[in-house]
Amino acid sequence: MNELLRLARALRCDPADARLAFAHRARVGLFVAALILVLSLLR
Repeated sequence: MNELLRLARALRCDPADARLAFAHRARVGLFVAALILVLSLLR
């Protein structure tokens, strides 16, 4: 569990510009979706 919390803190991004924050969250979301897709295809 501590590993997941540390990973979440590393992925966290709080820039003042809302556009940069959205772009960062979109990239992280796409990465997570791709990871879930790959893992589901392997099963």
